[in-house]
Amino acid sequence: MKPIKNDTLLRAAKGERTEHVPVWYMRQAGRSQAEYRKIKEKYSLFEITHQPELCAYVTRLPVEMYNVDAAILYKDIMTPLPSLGVNVEIKSGIGPVIDNPIRSIKDIEVLGEIHPEEDIPYVLDTIKLLTEEQLSVPLIGFAGAPFTLASYMIEGGPSRNYHKTKAFMYSEPEAWFLLMDKLGEMTVTYLKAQINAGASAVQIFDSWVGALSRTDYKKYIKPVMTKIFTEMRTENVPLIMHGVGASHLALEWNDLPLDVVGLDWRLPIADARKIGVTKAVQGNLDPAVLIANWETIEERAKEIIDEGIQTPGFIFNLGHGVFPDVNPETLKRLTSFIHEYSAEKLKQLR
Repeated sequence: MKPIKNDTLLRAAKGERTEHVPVWYMRQAGRSQAEYRKIKEKYSLFEITHQPELCAYVTRLPVEMYNVDAAILYKDIMTPLPSLGVNVEIKSGIGPVIDNPIRSIKDIEVLGEIHPEEDIPYVLDTIKLLTEEQLSVPLIGFAGAPFTLASYMIEGGPSRNYHKTKAFMYSEPEAWFLLMDKLGEMTVTYLKAQINAGASAVQIFDSWVGALSRTDYKKYIKPVMTKIFTEMRTENVPLIMHGVGASHLALEWNDLPLDVVGLDWRLPIADARKIGVTKAVQGNLDPAVLIANWETIEERAKEIIDEGIQTPGFIFNLGHGVFPDVNPETLKRLTSFIHEYSAEKLKQLR
């Protein structure tokens, strides 16, 4: 594996003081980049992820363009599901669509298991390419969380309210927990394979879990998340949790055996610390700010950095992903600002 020259993110994730605040952006590889849009004129997401050299190029492009402190593997959270027998199609303008949605426990009992070397060799080959030859910063692997994956598998596609998912969860608890067990096992196997291939950290995205109350999260979701992170601890890499619209779950995540709690823009970092979040935090600029004027962007970034550096263990990120209409030059300028401003502020704290 190629030596990591810039390990700032890894040290911050462990709660250590760093020379500057590390930064990366969710969806930094993709829709806002002209180079990526040109590739997409010829190839679908599926085709890109199945070509390791092309996928590695897309993954490392924002590192080279923006000088961020980490790369995030380019792929979709649905990538491992076909291994289980789930028919997934990524439809333009819609998102993941599943033509065999779950309706009963029988549909769950027939789900298979993932065998990464056989089922997703292209993902592992992409990681090896990046970490053995191309990157000098950490590569973050990732997986979708069981609830978010289950919501697609039950709804059959994107949903605004997750009524079918919640109804299934409430009315079919035996089936629900079986599904959580199967998806939990898949997540652990999938993430461990990414780490063994060379990923230096992993993040679990629970994009839609904010739809649940804290009470329901503790009963229906937290057991499988505890199991996942407990099993992942043996890998000795930073473990990051992130969701959207889930500020009410920040303390539940802080209670899990993970390293970094991801926050969206709804919960200021200072408030998270006040309510008891003690672990390293990642976040939390509202991505909509990126299309405002520079003065606003700088002001909001300063506020977040000033709050974040009060406690060791802070990674700057967005509260959700980069929008397609964000100017790449804005991300490049913001990265430089974060590095320079935080370096100066951290000197004052020493």
